Amino acid sequence: MIRLGALTDLPPAAGVYRRASLSNAGDRASLLAPPEHLVLGPGGLAEGRPYVAEEDGSVVGFATWAGAGGSIELEDLFVDPGWRRRGIATALVGRVVEAVRGRGAEFVEVTANPHAREFYSPAGFTAAAWPRQTSAPRPG
Repeated sequence: MIRLGALTDLPPAAGVYRRASLSNAGDRASLLAPPEHLVLGPGGLAEGRPYVAEEDGSVVGFATWAGAGGSIELEDLFVDPGWRRRGIATALVGRVVEAVRGRGAEFVEVTANPHAREFYSPAGFTAAAWPRQTSAPRPG
């Protein structure tokens, strides 16, 4: 189930954020060096911009966005490693696109590292120049 997130989702979302971030061996050392990189702040949740994926009563993923007008950025997209490859990230991106289309977004942009290419390219994002990708919102 994908739903609008709430501030009460911060503790489980923070756990997803940490586990998902550390699941990439290529980034693990640099993320652990300054531990504040692995702290999820309440900003998106407090501002009502996130969507969370919930399975069996637990938060297993989330996505947040920022921006206004024609340019929206997908700020966060994290899925718990144990729940990956089930369409959760794709569903979260779809929900964000649906929400921002109603706000007049012409495209959704994401800044991602090359490790994320295997997700973002099939999800419809086109590479402008790595690490930056952009995509027109998909119909839906």
